[in-house]
Amino acid sequence: MTASARPSRPHSLRARLLGLVLACILVGSAVLAGTAYRGALHEADAMNDLHLQQVAQSLRANVPFGALGGLGGGADLDLLVQIWGPDGAELYRSARVPLPQRAVLGFSDVTQDGVRYRVYSIQTPLQTVQIAQDLDARQRRARAQALRATLPALLTGPLLMLAVAWVIARTLAPVERMRRQVAARAADDWEPLPDDRLPDEVRPLVQELNLLFGRTRQAFAAQRQFVADAAHELRSPLTALKLQAQALGRAPDDAARAVAVGRLSQGIDRAIALVGQLLDLARQDAGGGAAAATAPPAGVPLDALVRQAVADAVPLAKARGIDIGVPQLDTSRVTAHADALAMLLRNLLDNAVKFTPTGGRIDVCLADAPGGARLTVDDSGPGIPEEERARVFDRFYRSPDAAAGGSGLGLAIVEAVARRHGAALRLDRAPQLGGLRVEVRFPPVATPA
Repeated sequence: MTASARPSRPHSLRARLLGLVLACILVGSAVLAGTAYRGALHEADAMNDLHLQQVAQSLRANVPFGALGGLGGGADLDLLVQIWGPDGAELYRSARVPLPQRAVLGFSDVTQDGVRYRVYSIQTPLQTVQIAQDLDARQRRARAQALRATLPALLTGPLLMLAVAWVIARTLAPVERMRRQVAARAADDWEPLPDDRLPDEVRPLVQELNLLFGRTRQAFAAQRQFVADAAHELRSPLTALKLQAQALGRAPDDAARAVAVGRLSQGIDRAIALVGQLLDLARQDAGGGAAAATAPPAGVPLDALVRQAVADAVPLAKARGIDIGVPQLDTSRVTAHADALAMLLRNLLDNAVKFTPTGGRIDVCLADAPGGARLTVDDSGPGIPEEERARVFDRFYRSPDAAAGGSGLGLAIVEAVARRHGAALRLDRAPQLGGLRVEVRFPPVATPA
């Protein structure tokens, strides 16, 4: 299995968001605690050094030695005091452990008898004062103070994590509510989802889902309509074919058998034409099929389609003695699906040939204008009464006065294609031929900006 074909791992948006935010809080708390800890250590070290300096400065004068016990004897400070006279003689030592005899002025770190000391020395004309502090003891006190300083950061981190988890759960509650609504829906429930009280980031997704529900509802309705239409309309032709086949089986002689075969062949042709029209209508109701859904409309040369449709209709027209011509054919382009327009032209010409009497005439004109291409198909047939022109676009409607047979789907297909391409469809009386005029006005082709 290739990497592209490998199924992706399911993941939760809430879990991912919560994990990233909590990780950021954890890292931030750790950095804050570490910074506070190091800052507290540095501050405690500076305070201890400052205390050493203050004690040494206080001993620059001749302080009575009896007062030195109060300075160095505190167990909490662990201070060691040693004073030398100007001749190097030791004047005072408060500690059990003697400090180095050679004092380094300022701050220094020394180790005496395995113990580390932080030492500060100062010299005056009268004496040299050396103050020392157990370095390990003061570092223990500094670490304890630093830990106390990091407690707020350590306690704030978990509380902040709980608050963020609650906020994320509350923020994503509309998405969970929408999920429950979709999961609880029946298979045939295509009503729009409510998009109120939704975040701005989720509302467009719900609106697109509602549009998808609408398209799916239309597709299912078209499918049900097609099934109903097919069941209704195919029943009669199939029954007629069965009867014609039975008549062929009962034919007494070759002449009767030939007549039965001719009728059966005509019935088969009518059934084929009906099935073809039903499929065409189903494709238009579904939006033109999968190809139309993937291929956007493009500039189509309408004059070439008209020329091809007339050439395809000529043999049938000649067989009936009908003169079909093209008095005007302007070069014109429309934005459409070529297959759908070919279907529209084919049904218009089939209807015209079917209802035009023998020896009649059909004129096809295409005029290009700034307002859009104008296609007209005139015939010398009986036409359609004005009161019936609105009904002939209904499926399976046949005018009671129509002499020719038909399925009643031709103009319904024409109307579906025209509606899909934004074209205006109008029926009128042919001014010269006296029959029916079908006029289709296409919208102008949009020019690129």
